Amino acid sequence: MANQSELKVLVAEDDLEIADMLRATLSGAGYDVTLVHDGEEALRAALSSKPDLIVLDVMMPQMNGWEVCKNLRARTEFANVGILMLTAIGPNLNEMTAPLYGADDHLDKPFMIDELLERLSALADKVAGQQASA
Repeated sequence: MANQSELKVLVAEDDLEIADMLRATLSGAGYDVTLVHDGEEALRAALSSKPDLIVLDVMMPQMNGWEVCKNLRARTEFANVGILMLTAIGPNLNEMTAPLYGADDHLDKPFMIDELLERLSALADKVAGQQASA
C-alpha cells in the first residue's frame, strides 16, 4: 500500500461544504491536499503542483471536470496520475463517460467517506506501481 503522507492530492469541488469535508477527511487520512473550486483553477493547480492523485467534480464553473481530465491526459507527464471523477449526474452516465475522458475511477454523489478513501487508496497503489515500473 502506498504511503499516503507522501501523496499530493488535488481536489476540485465547487460545493464549499463538500470541498471542506474532502479536505478535512483526506488531510486526516495523511494526504497532502490542495483544494480548488473551479475547472480552470484545477488545471492551473495540476500543472503547477504535479499531484499524484486528483479528485475532480464533474459539474464546475469555468471548465467541467471531464474537460480538465481530458486536458491533463493529453499531457504525458499526467499519464500516471490517478484521477477520480466525483459527480451527482447519475451512475450510468458517469460510468460510461469517466473512462472516455481518461479517468481511472468514478464515484457518485452522495458517497460514503469510507468508499472514497478505499478508492483513493487503490488509485494510490496503482500510481505507485506505475511509477515503480516506469
